[in-house]
Amino acid sequence: MPIPRTRPYDGSALFSYGFRPFFLFGALYAALAILLWLPAYFGELTIASHFAPVDWHVHELLFGFLPAIITGFLFTAVPNWTGRMPLQGRTLILLVLLWAAGRIAVGLSAILGWPVAMLVDGAFLVAVALVIAREIIAGKNYRNLKVLIPLTLLAAANLLFHLASGTGHETGLSRRLAFAAVTILIVIIGGRIVPSFTRNWLARENPGALPAPFGILDKLAIALTAAALAAWVALPHPAVTGGLLVVSGVLQIVRLIRWQGHRTWRDPLVWMLHVSYGLLCIGLLVLGLSERWPDTVHPAAALHLLAIGAIGGMTLSVMVRASRGHTGQALRAGLGGKLSFAAILLAVVARVAAEYLPGRYVVLLHIAAFGWIAAYLAFAATFAPHLTRARKSQHG
Repeated sequence: MPIPRTRPYDGSALFSYGFRPFFLFGALYAALAILLWLPAYFGELTIASHFAPVDWHVHELLFGFLPAIITGFLFTAVPNWTGRMPLQGRTLILLVLLWAAGRIAVGLSAILGWPVAMLVDGAFLVAVALVIAREIIAGKNYRNLKVLIPLTLLAAANLLFHLASGTGHETGLSRRLAFAAVTILIVIIGGRIVPSFTRNWLARENPGALPAPFGILDKLAIALTAAALAAWVALPHPAVTGGLLVVSGVLQIVRLIRWQGHRTWRDPLVWMLHVSYGLLCIGLLVLGLSERWPDTVHPAAALHLLAIGAIGGMTLSVMVRASRGHTGQALRAGLGGKLSFAAILLAVVARVAAEYLPGRYVVLLHIAAFGWIAAYLAFAATFAPHLTRARKSQHG
């Protein structure tokens, strides 16, 4: 659906819709965070953060880059759901500055102190959740309040991460909670947009079988995945948790097959959505197997399938599509989109392979990092001109 007509606005086009600044700055930060992470990991760079290097890496991807992209998507989607005017101008600028302040506070938290970093960084997701709740309630679109559940869990996981690290405890619980929240968000939102965009493309370009409508199987897959992830977060019993995760992965694969992705191979913009969701399914399977046989199936492989494959692939797919569609461009991947997709797939293959090829670990780690950086820089370089100027044919 087209986003609603905006209020009169004569400010910078960059702040006329939520996806514009958050996609652009989020992509740039995604590249910067990994560019800093490699020398920090190898002891060649010191980041003035109270987080240990690995914790900083995990935190800035789960709670730094990713919330920016989620916010950009939701601030563009919610007006479609509610019929209300999109957020723009001064309020949007303040939220972008709050997000940026969180990145600075975390990066300088060894100087500022972890409580200050927690308050500044934690405020962003809370503010976003409150804005979205206000818009959905004002628009009486109550059925979409469910997106606040994973968003609130992600905000809680962020605060828990700061508390655990600041008080000298392990951050494992908060990491798992964040991964669970984001995975559920993809299952909910992806389960809506992947078959919808596929249906639109197939009806226009390749008539025939269409994605199965939402039904009992989808509800069962979502419920079981939520239960499996809840067990993984709070009740890590290898047999029970591993079994639930494997079954949920299988159900998600069946769900994905019913969306007719194999018929979309001619359009990377649609096909990549299916690949990204497929990597989420495989990530759940591998995560479940790693619960039972961690010495054989590496947990880090499962987490990077989810982090790089599912999260990285899905964010890039959505960013490319939304940026093209809402700035008046043709709905196709284009060279920049294809480069982003290829680079993120290279990154996930290299990073997972690194867990099973210790002799090539350093080389593969660098390849994975290069792929991730290239993916998001390709997006930023391609779409910055479109995100910073007015839509071609109409306001937006």
